[in-house]
Amino acid sequence: MKRPSKLLWAVAALAAPLAVLACASIMHGKTQEISIASAPSGATVTVDNAVLGTTPVVAKLKRKATHVIAVKMDGYQPFELTTTRSTSGWVWGNIVFGGLIGLAVDLGTGGAYKVDPAQVSAQLGQAHAGATFEDGTLLVVLVRTPDPSWEKIGQLEQLRSEREGL
Repeated sequence: MKRPSKLLWAVAALAAPLAVLACASIMHGKTQEISIASAPSGATVTVDNAVLGTTPVVAKLKRKATHVIAVKMDGYQPFELTTTRSTSGWVWGNIVFGGLIGLAVDLGTGGAYKVDPAQVSAQLGQAHAGATFEDGTLLVVLVRTPDPSWEKIGQLEQLRSEREGL
């Protein structure tokens, strides 16, 4: 039986680390799926100012960046969250097996990171007041019965009409 040559062993020894280069990029890719839900469901979801859909929905986000997730529904207070990123555990495999080349690839592609949180659950509170500015006019909407936990900051008073003599 013929033994493998020294050259074959040398090639195999050099190729082994290359097989695991960019381990994190290979294992979980450049993007991460984040599930977004709300109570009540059916709210509009935007990610980085681009409309994604209505809840419940899954967003495919790039691991390399942070993202702003907004959940909005008429009659409810809006919800907004900025994601963070942390180092993925797969990076440590690159440092041990892939060396600096694998680490550089993962950092460049974003595979070295994971997006936090992995799930978003927006609890939308009912809006009891609102204001909009349209055509130079401020429109204010108020509720008749305030929540007892609210702090009173002012009182509206009725203006006297011109007939009563301002």
